Amino acid sequence: MHRSLLLLMLISAALPGQDALGIVQESQRRGSVQSQKYEGVLRVEDKSRPISEKRWHYLRQGSYGSSKAVLRFTAPADVKGVALLIINHPDRASDQWMWTPAIARERRIAFQDRSTRFFATDFSFEDLEERDVDQYEYKLLGEEAIDNVKCWRIETRPKQTKSSQYTFSQIWIRQADYVPARVESYIKEQVVRRLDYNDIQKEQGVWLARTLEMRDLRRGSRTTLRLEKLQLNVPVNDSEFTVQALRREQ
Repeated sequence: MHRSLLLLMLISAALPGQDALGIVQESQRRGSVQSQKYEGVLRVEDKSRPISEKRWHYLRQGSYGSSKAVLRFTAPADVKGVALLIINHPDRASDQWMWTPAIARERRIAFQDRSTRFFATDFSFEDLEERDVDQYEYKLLGEEAIDNVKCWRIETRPKQTKSSQYTFSQIWIRQADYVPARVESYIKEQVVRRLDYNDIQKEQGVWLARTLEMRDLRRGSRTTLRLEKLQLNVPVNDSEFTVQALRREQ
């Protein structure tokens, strides 16, 4: 083989994004922030009931896969004060605790409850945790456009050490900026949830989605989450991410 051709092949193989794992790693690297804070507006549309709107405050800190996050509902009145603490781990499923003011106690979310809907939204408890790159196996399926933007389509399957309600997922990652565009989650061979990332903008040098739309394809319902007052890399106190902190009224 000609030396220059061999060198070109070696360089190409080393570039990020040339294989499924490399694409996902580069996507996480580019989207990495030290902390994140926003006010979320959730619009829940379910054909069996009236459209509802919920609001929460969200705070996150830490590196991807080893982060901590807490969200607290601020409206409507029947869920105000309900809070969820998520401690993500790089080698296993997250730990989650929920505080409910009406009964004045917190409870740990058991694994068998991770597949249930989180307070009548279309996000399950598992959907709220981070997908650490090392807990999955990846396969590049090809290329496909989402909203006229060229994407890589990648299959992800949980490793045996990862407990999940999903058999596998497919992720579309935009080639221009490595931002996720869509995630479809399957149980056996049936796609059950579809998460679309919309209104992708650049904030403090980081490309990210300002609107997320989760569809429960079995129920025929959807929840749209809009991020407002978004702040990145703001000072955050470790004490915010404790079970004791969940009990604080805010």
